[in-house]
Amino acid sequence: MRRSDHSPLVPTFTLLLTMSIPMSPAIAVAEPPAATPEASVASSPPAPPQARRVPSERTLFGHTLKDDYAWLRERDNPATIAHLEAENRWTEAVMAPTAELRETLYREMVGRIKETDLSAPYRRKGYFYYSRTEQGRQYPIHCRKRGSLTAPEEVMLDVNVLAQGRGFTQLGEAEPSPDSRLLAYTVDFDGSEHYQLRIRDLATGKDLPDVIPEVSAGVSWATDNQNLFYVTLDAANRPFRAWRHRLGTPPSEDVEVYHEPDDAFFVRVSRTKDDRFLLVTADSSTTSEWRFLPADQPTSALQLFRARKSEVEYSVEHHGQHFYVLTNEGAKNGKLMRVADGDPAGSPWEEIVPAREEVRLEGIEVFARHLAFFERDGGLVSIRVRDLATGAEHTVAQPEASYALFPSRNLEFDTTLLRFHYTSLVTPMSVFDYDLERRERTLVKATEVLGGYDPEQYATERREAKAPDGVAVPISLVYKKGLIKNGKNPCVLNGYGAYGASSDPFFSTARLSLLDRGFVFAIAHVRGGGDLGKRWHDAGKLQNKRNTFTDFIAVAEHLIREGYTSKERLAATGGSAGGLLIGAVVNARPDLFAAAIATVPFVDLMNTMLDPTLPLTVNEYEEWGNPNDQAAFETMLSYSPYDNVAAQEYPHLLVTAGLNDPRVSYWEPAKWVARLRATKKGDQRLLLRTDMGAGHGGASGRYDALKKVAFEYAFLIDVLGAR
Repeated sequence: MRRSDHSPLVPTFTLLLTMSIPMSPAIAVAEPPAATPEASVASSPPAPPQARRVPSERTLFGHTLKDDYAWLRERDNPATIAHLEAENRWTEAVMAPTAELRETLYREMVGRIKETDLSAPYRRKGYFYYSRTEQGRQYPIHCRKRGSLTAPEEVMLDVNVLAQGRGFTQLGEAEPSPDSRLLAYTVDFDGSEHYQLRIRDLATGKDLPDVIPEVSAGVSWATDNQNLFYVTLDAANRPFRAWRHRLGTPPSEDVEVYHEPDDAFFVRVSRTKDDRFLLVTADSSTTSEWRFLPADQPTSALQLFRARKSEVEYSVEHHGQHFYVLTNEGAKNGKLMRVADGDPAGSPWEEIVPAREEVRLEGIEVFARHLAFFERDGGLVSIRVRDLATGAEHTVAQPEASYALFPSRNLEFDTTLLRFHYTSLVTPMSVFDYDLERRERTLVKATEVLGGYDPEQYATERREAKAPDGVAVPISLVYKKGLIKNGKNPCVLNGYGAYGASSDPFFSTARLSLLDRGFVFAIAHVRGGGDLGKRWHDAGKLQNKRNTFTDFIAVAEHLIREGYTSKERLAATGGSAGGLLIGAVVNARPDLFAAAIATVPFVDLMNTMLDPTLPLTVNEYEEWGNPNDQAAFETMLSYSPYDNVAAQEYPHLLVTAGLNDPRVSYWEPAKWVARLRATKKGDQRLLLRTDMGAGHGGASGRYDALKKVAFEYAFLIDVLGAR
């Protein structure tokens, strides 16, 4: 999933979960900019760059795709870097009058967070694991205590130390060995999502000589504490080979345990919660296949769990003498099956939770005596608990009508405690332990919001807009109480709508800086996401993709019609695949928005999806379509933001990119802005800001990340006249 934070390339943290935080007309082109002095940039924007060779051009199915800015893909071309830097200087020059506002916003945001803080500790094999932050330091410090929370602290990994002298540092996965003596961890130093695998002796605090470069984020130990499994990347950044490494041996002697030849599939490694089996998974966007071996026999051959079948996804956990299998076979919204672990490929499967039309089974947690089901119904996730001895079930009640909920670090198997995270648009992130037998919930940690935050001062709503085809599109809203629906309120409308990922209503301390200035914040739960189950995803992908855009437009019109805001005060925001949404919407209805922010936007759909050598492209034929098929090609071309830029007035636009981004290459937003600059009418702002040392997620440090948010908020406040 190229543009989604649910992609197999995304780091998964096993050490802790930190939650504080038609074709375009001919293009007029000019010479590429030199490294223009700041004073010159301040007087005029960078000129649209002209290719230094004949523009890229191809004809497919009677359509000619002309790309005047294809040369911007040449990362090593000095003119490319000069152009990006000139755009950055222009952006800074235009935004210079907001410097004081940005500093004010940044100070507000920092003032709300507890800079020196501790995460909720969780238990694992006799230790309490947690992370802590210190005032003024960018990164967390990962620690543990043996036996009790009053025991002496052991610092396992101080990411601030790893980050010394570096502009970017991102911890991928950190996995203690089964005997708790070693820590295998992966780290990315430039945002490219090419990780190094390192192993630390926790007694000495020193890393072992075993260092393996160019791996994906995930790693998993065998129970002998000597062998561990990891995955390497191919030339297109696809995790495709799983390996076994034995401590103390050179990586050149590592054993390949699985090789996935199909470019549509991504490989990852994991282990069942009861530590009985190691798992190697191959997933495409719609199909999965699992293999396993006993975790105490790491040199044994992998066994196939069940051969892949097109459009069938499944996931595996283990309990007792059975594998539990969550699958969509014959069940769009998922069902749970059980099979004996001796021969899962040949044994009959038993249904444990049947398929339901309106309820999506999103995940399960397996414990020694209980199963916990995470189910989405009507856009909200609930928890249903089953006692394995009696079969009795109950549902865990939640206190609000609209919220977000997801499982936390449930790493212990023999326990009666289920940990989950809970939040809403007005409730800060909270961590709960739920006793599965006593049916009692205990608040373990609530994120502190400093500065006197009072949730009673804010209101949240759940509304619906009617799409052109009559479908009701949910909207989540939050604003400060006392709001008058007179059409004069500034409003930010956010959307995503891809990969079946749900846009759940999370709390944000930073967002208070907008709400306290009279903003309305709204989430459009558009089709293409998974907000209302699998059918909602299917209704916004492939040939149905246009529903995503018309849903978003319908929500915007609803907010205006109901007096929450007006065209002159409405901004649209979205990132990654949500940036494609923003690009398509401002092409189709530029009159509907005063401003838009597109962060790392996937806007050059055709050129990217026609290039199978790029990261994730083949994998995503199942989401967007294969452009080598005429029907898919013409559908994609009809909405591709870059290919549909028109000579019209656009809203004020702020576009961001990351030079090292492996998901949405920097040149997608750069080319889009270049074409807009050459084509659009009017004098609305058009700003491109490229982070020259980061990837898809932007800055890795927490303070740097807040500065980025302050910059974007200052843009919105300024162009919407909301100071």
